[in-house]
Parts: sequence; C-alpha cells; structure tokens
Amino acid sequence: MFYSGIDQHKLFSYITTVDSDGKIIKEAKLINNDFEIINYFNSIGKDHSATVETTGGWYWMNDLLSSQGIKLTLAHAKYVKAISYAKVKTDKVDSHILAQLLRLNFIPEAYKIPDDIRTLRDTLRARLRLSVKRTSCINFMHRMLEKFNISEPSLLNSFYKLQYQQFETQSKLLKEQMLTLEKSLYPSLIPNDDV
Repeated sequence: MFYSGIDQHKLFSYITTVDSDGKIIKEAKLINNDFEIINYFNSIGKDHSATVETTGGWYWMNDLLSSQGIKLTLAHAKYVKAISYAKVKTDKVDSHILAQLLRLNFIPEAYKIPDDIRTLRDTLRARLRLSVKRTSCINFMHRMLEKFNISEPSLLNSFYKLQYQQFETQSKLLKEQMLTLEKSLYPSLIPNDDV
C-alpha cells in the first residue's frame, strides 16, 4: 500500500508518497493540472490512498483522484497542525507529515460533502455571504444616524446623506441578489425531507 500526502496550493501541489514502512517512494512539486497529477500517481502503482488538507481546491483534487480509483481522505487543517507541529515548515515537510499521518491512520478527518449536495451547500453559503454584507450595510446606516442622534437620513448634511444613500442602494441590491439565490434553491430544497 502507498500513502500520499498532498500539500495543495492554488497553482501547484507538493506530493510525498511513502510505502507501508514509511519509506519515501517518490516526491514532487507539480503544477495543478490533471495530466501531471495523474502521471505522478500512475508512475507509482495501484494500491494507493492519499490525503489533502481542507483547502479551496479540494473538490478538484477529490474528483480527479476518485476518477483514478484513489481514495482521498480530507484532513482537517486545524487539527493536523495541532498534531504535527514542526519547527521547519515547508511544502516538502508538510506533504511528508501528511503521508506519514495517513499511513499511521492519524489523519483528523474533515467532513467531505457528497458530490450531489455540494452545489446546494455552496449556493446557501453564497446567500449567507450576501446576507452578512447586507447586515454590514444596514449597521453602517444605523450608526451614521446614531452618530448625530437623528432618526431620518433626510436630516443628514449632503456628504453624509450621499454615503447613506450609497449604502442603502447597496443593501437593496444585496437583498435582490439574496432573493434570486433563494428562488434558484427553492425547487431543490422544498421537496427535500431534511429541509
């Protein structure tokens, strides 16, 4: 059995593979594209598992490795750091530590969302981000009125009134965008028993 630790970045990944005894079989810094990653794993052998920390690109890595029959364990980044504190921290060291933790079955596993609900979850998260931004706009508008102890924006001077109107416009736009996302989710969420 081979165990690979993947230290994934936006443009490249550093991969270290060890055997069942913990001996390094192969390591490489690769550009994040299907060809290079698949060639790396095909050059080693079939009986293989890999791990990667929760990063922005794990969907892509998971889908690619799954298509090749390689099981990918999603490592919880926060807990991996707690287990494997290292004075020297490089991509090479990180990928090696991940490979060894996987070999020893010490990977603190993060929840890997199933493919069929990824889109729904990410759309809900996008709505949440819009909601947070809208709340920030509304809070700014309230603080501005509070600053002058007034209840109507019409009482603000022209500079403050302009600021208030900008945030009010932004708040309305964010609300419209939230409603658009909600409408797109409606057909999928309402028939869902969990919802």
